Amino acid sequence: DVTEIEEKEAQAKQEEQIVKEQELSNLLHEKRYLKALGLAISLDRPHTVLVVVKAILKETDGRRHLEENIIRLRKDQKEALLTFLVTWNTNSRNCHEAQAVVEILLKHEEPDSLLQYAGIKAAVESLLPYT
Repeated sequence: DVTEIEEKEAQAKQEEQIVKEQELSNLLHEKRYLKALGLAISLDRPHTVLVVVKAILKETDGRRHLEENIIRLRKDQKEALLTFLVTWNTNSRNCHEAQAVVEILLKHEEPDSLLQYAGIKAAVESLLPYT
């Protein structure tokens, strides 16, 4: 019977999730946006990533700070960000943040590099009608 082992693993996973959520909250409070952005992406939380992007843009010189943070993300994190912003772009309340991120990605990534992103074709097809 492995029920007890599975329950312990599930509980440990849940505790780890709670710790990460608290860490994310602390990072946002401390305005450590790069780590908050990375953690929200790794937790696969599109809405939280949007909250972080909005918080950065509200800062003085927010566009530049957003640009600096996005440039420093890993490729896999940028790919996840791209999939998130496709959804954000369909909502008029979030389209400005989505367009800001698209602009940064297009400005700082080489076209050949962008073509290597997973799901880039679907993302571009989804972005075109709303952009």
